[in-house]
Amino acid sequence: MPESSETTVVLPAHLHARPAGQVVVTAAKFTSTVEIVYGAKTANARGVLALLALGATAGETVTVRATGPDAPQATEAVATALRTTE
Repeated sequence: MPESSETTVVLPAHLHARPAGQVVVTAAKFTSTVEIVYGAKTANARGVLALLALGATAGETVTVRATGPDAPQATEAVATALRTTE
């Protein structure tokens, strides 16, 4: 059974093009499937347009969820990318 991991992040900035691009690059380093959940919406962390469509803004909470062999590492790396975006 694949490993899964989940964490929440309060966004320091709106999830616009630059931070979304950083998340995509970070998620692409892992074999696990990584998703960002905001409200009722879920987006694959490897798709810039999907991340932008979430409409997540500064101060909002998102959930990073990963499933696969390197899920804990992927979750933490993507969460860190979200926490350090501008």
